[in-house]
Amino acid sequence: MTSRKNPLLQQVKKLLSSRKAREEAGLFAADGVKLLAEAVRWYPGLDTVILSDGVEAEVPESVRLFRVPEDVMASISPMESPQGALFLCRLPERKTYVPQPGCLLLDGIQDPGNLGTILRTADALDIPVTLLEGCADPYGPKTVRAGMGAVFRTQPVKADWAEVKTACAEAQIPVAVTALSRRAKDLRQANLRSMAVVIGSEGQGVRREILESADGELIIPMNKRCESLNAAVAAAIVMWQMKQ
Repeated sequence: MTSRKNPLLQQVKKLLSSRKAREEAGLFAADGVKLLAEAVRWYPGLDTVILSDGVEAEVPESVRLFRVPEDVMASISPMESPQGALFLCRLPERKTYVPQPGCLLLDGIQDPGNLGTILRTADALDIPVTLLEGCADPYGPKTVRAGMGAVFRTQPVKADWAEVKTACAEAQIPVAVTALSRRAKDLRQANLRSMAVVIGSEGQGVRREILESADGELIIPMNKRCESLNAAVAAAIVMWQMKQ
């Protein structure tokens, strides 16, 4: 495959740049030899692999494999220094939200780096994650890269707040939000294993709709010189506390 105008390569470029294209095609694209190895090991939806000439990688016989010159790879790779591997995966089927204690709910986490880091930490600690409205695409290239392929091992559920709140209430699982307020409870004093915890975006925090209907508020104790924490750091602290 030597032409940069090849339909497959054009599709890869669209999948790398557009969430809408990914959703319409039912595919997402990722890059890198290490991420490819993770997909080969863990993800049943690996569909197509494109390697630069001279790059070696383990690819199952059931997966389509193409080779391209280095300059062609450079023209479609999202990386400044391409690693010589791009691949397509089928998007997983959407899962129905099932309420469970000791889980994380993400509200409006729009930064792909933060979302990927949170998913990576959740994967390491075996914490279920649900994405509420306004989150970045977990299958965007920056998110997949930041998560070090966490989405190949465990896929987050997507749901809206009304659905989550109703389901948790019926299952008698309290929902708490992280908030910087005087009435918020020190999370070290809460039994996080028994509840679902909402993390909001750095800029806006948790939406008012959720704040007003949640069962409680939690705060991560900090010195008074610090206004807030990075969303991924806050999520990591909450998840670690859930495991205690």
